[in-house]
Amino acid sequence: MLNLQDVKKDYVTSSETVQALRGVSISFRSREFVSILGPSGCGKTTLLNIIGGLDHYTSGEMSISGRSTRSYTDRDWDVYRNHRVGFIFQSYNLIPHQTVLGNVELALTIAGISKDERIERAKRALDRVGLSDQYYKRPNQLSGGQCQRVAIARALVNDPEILLADEPTGALDTTTSVQIMDLIKEISGERLVIMVTHNPELAEQYSSRIVRLRDGKVIEDTNPYSEEEERRECELEEEAKRAAEAEEVKGEKTKKPKKEKAKMSVFTAFMLSARNLLSKKGRTAMVGIAGSIGIIGIAMVLAFSAGIKGYVASMQDDMLSGNPIKITENAYDLTALTGMMNTTDKIDPNSKIPGNVYVSSLINYVAKMLDTADKVAVENTITAEYIDYLKAMPSEYYQAMMFGYGINMDHSIYVDLKIDENDPGHKISATAIMAMYSDMLKTTDFKDYAQYITQLAPTVSQLPNNNNYILTQYDLVGTGSRMPNAANEVVIVLNSDDELSDLLLAKFGFYNQDQFMEIVNKATNENGSYNKDIYKDYFSYEELLEQTLLWYPNNEIFDQTTNQFTGKTAYTYNAYADNFEAEGYELKVVGILTPKDSVNFGSLSSGIYYTEAFVNHVLTENKDSAIFEHINAIDESNTSQMALMNYYISYSFEYSYTHSEITKHTCTSTIGPSVSTADMISQMMGSSSTGIDHKDMKENMIRSLGGNDLANSVKIYPVTFDDKDLVTDYLDKWNADGDLVYGDVTVKDRDEVTYTDTLELVINVINTMIDIISYALIAFTSISLVVSTVMIGIITYVSVVERIKEIGVIRSLGGRKRDVSNLFIAETFILGLLSGLIGVGFTYLASVIVNIILEPLIGYERIAALPVSNAIFLVILSISLTLISGLMPASSAAKKDPVVALRTE
Repeated sequence: MLNLQDVKKDYVTSSETVQALRGVSISFRSREFVSILGPSGCGKTTLLNIIGGLDHYTSGEMSISGRSTRSYTDRDWDVYRNHRVGFIFQSYNLIPHQTVLGNVELALTIAGISKDERIERAKRALDRVGLSDQYYKRPNQLSGGQCQRVAIARALVNDPEILLADEPTGALDTTTSVQIMDLIKEISGERLVIMVTHNPELAEQYSSRIVRLRDGKVIEDTNPYSEEEERRECELEEEAKRAAEAEEVKGEKTKKPKKEKAKMSVFTAFMLSARNLLSKKGRTAMVGIAGSIGIIGIAMVLAFSAGIKGYVASMQDDMLSGNPIKITENAYDLTALTGMMNTTDKIDPNSKIPGNVYVSSLINYVAKMLDTADKVAVENTITAEYIDYLKAMPSEYYQAMMFGYGINMDHSIYVDLKIDENDPGHKISATAIMAMYSDMLKTTDFKDYAQYITQLAPTVSQLPNNNNYILTQYDLVGTGSRMPNAANEVVIVLNSDDELSDLLLAKFGFYNQDQFMEIVNKATNENGSYNKDIYKDYFSYEELLEQTLLWYPNNEIFDQTTNQFTGKTAYTYNAYADNFEAEGYELKVVGILTPKDSVNFGSLSSGIYYTEAFVNHVLTENKDSAIFEHINAIDESNTSQMALMNYYISYSFEYSYTHSEITKHTCTSTIGPSVSTADMISQMMGSSSTGIDHKDMKENMIRSLGGNDLANSVKIYPVTFDDKDLVTDYLDKWNADGDLVYGDVTVKDRDEVTYTDTLELVINVINTMIDIISYALIAFTSISLVVSTVMIGIITYVSVVERIKEIGVIRSLGGRKRDVSNLFIAETFILGLLSGLIGVGFTYLASVIVNIILEPLIGYERIAALPVSNAIFLVILSISLTLISGLMPASSAAKKDPVVALRTE
């Protein structure tokens, strides 16, 4: 069955060629016990390794069952070692981190045997060698004889045709040696046993044939395999083959044998590597921790990045209420602001000629600034068609939509005001109250700032038209407090500290003169002296809820007169309503709102708010006011008339001032058009395309007095930040090319309307900054990740050095080079997985601690929150990098010579 013809083996070194075998020709029977004897260096082990397929001959030929091995591939040699040959080594070569059963199973595992069959056959082999009670012990728990019995069981478990034994008793005592030799002698009755030994007594006692070598040649063969025996064995094989064919002809087909294979599964590679790592728990843990440092750094950056973005996201819906989408006649195109960053043409440095001074054009800079300003400040034309289009927006997109008409309610709202405690009181307008207090402040240390009081004082504002939406952000406080529903109901909104502005309270009659002046005294006196008996620093809910405001129409508050300077028709504003014929329209404070603790950006600032129904009431009552005919009659193209327009609508009233020697004062002022913030900014920026012209002045005057029922501003409060995109997409459709169709309406020619979405710009800027910082930190922490990866590569190489003998064992059992490579790739995979899991686990633990510490400080419970997707990515990244680092050590392991590997100690 095994035949060698003129087999030679040369070992080439850098300096010489060593001839280990010099033309060995020998044949072996299928069942016999052959001992190979000879002095050291005669080629015994080399011959054994060539027969076992661990080493390859330089020339000659070796045939197995009549098939030449000259054409054998690596794959063929692997299958041969796994299925045809069993090795028994002098030093046992057991894998220390495997159990006895696991060591014996390994050859079956490489052969692809199922788990149940594998365990059954391995136990049967161990039972045969007398180790039925040692299945689950480790090699270091066995004696030398027991270890050799395990090696014999491993060699026999695949039922090989050839058993090769290299000094099987060399490391054993005499008694144990006899037991092992008896066992091998028994086995030789079933198969070919070839033993290399230095002990001629053992050979003569147990062997059926002795072959002696010297200087790489056979010098003696006590029982050579004759040609007659070979011919007879071939005849027997032919007879067996014909018998099998005959059985097949009769219809009794024999079961086709499975194709022999030798391949270690990936799972087995993982299990071997895992057991090896578990046998070195301390080192494995340290490597995992060291490898996780880079992952921890990146994971913490991602955790804080995600946590901060989560914090921003959690505020987005909250911020939406304080930053609605706005549409106004004078708006900003925020996208054009980026042009402000790049307003000059730069000269290419490469085109500059040394020795010349180049001109930086300030004129060019100013021109581009003005051009950018023109683009930033946009004039919108808001038409009735556009308002109808907005009203047709799906209601599920937004919580509230509020239409503004530019009305200044201060002119027409009056309150009962007492000069002091003894004064019976007068009905005076909010506008007049502020003018009066501003005039009074001119006599105090606050005189330089008195003119700004009327501008700083908060005014009454319109309430979004969704009470449920407001109640998601605010709580009602005070007995009987409720949301306003009717036109004659208003609500007071406090700030987060339950405060109201002193100027607001003064403006709407909550303070008398004495109380207001004590506020000024407290603020302006260096020593802080003021009359504490008069000073009022708080109001009860009941006091606020008892207040009533009175509203009067334009025809009541303006009297037609003749201007004393021009002699033309003018209108005088009545600051007092004491002598009005009509009853005022009562506005009752029915509720007080305070922000919820969870709300940082509410839709309402501190102040007094009226309903949409009240706006409609004002527009209806004022639409036919006589003053509008007067304003409309003014020719806006006539500069002199426009210059005098403010004189045509003025007021003058007397008031008592008890804090001065003069008790009667006259306050004179005009009712002029208001200027929007957009107009003021555009004027400050020097924009040429925007600003208030005469027509705008007239229109603003009419609007301030409630004379135009076409909205000139809109605020839209989306449901969520995601729904905001639905709103903006809807608004963008108006600006798209082509006809606009919605419902049954088709709009053809239309002007573009620019909306202002400040929140989107702010959020994008914040998220971009977070991303930039995160990328920078990740780049910095990646250095430690690279260091960790290199370290794991080094550790894997150390593992290769430590497991060289295991490599030799796997190769001797038929394991492929790829299987050896997979063994260490599996180890780096496990280390990468361990490092990734430690890094991610530590990050989650650290995040919990950080969140507990920071929550009381920032009011957010998840400022460090690593997303699961990022955690999975980091684990995969850790595995990928360690796999890359393990490729070179794994490749190096696969290239190890199995003969050299088995000799390594």
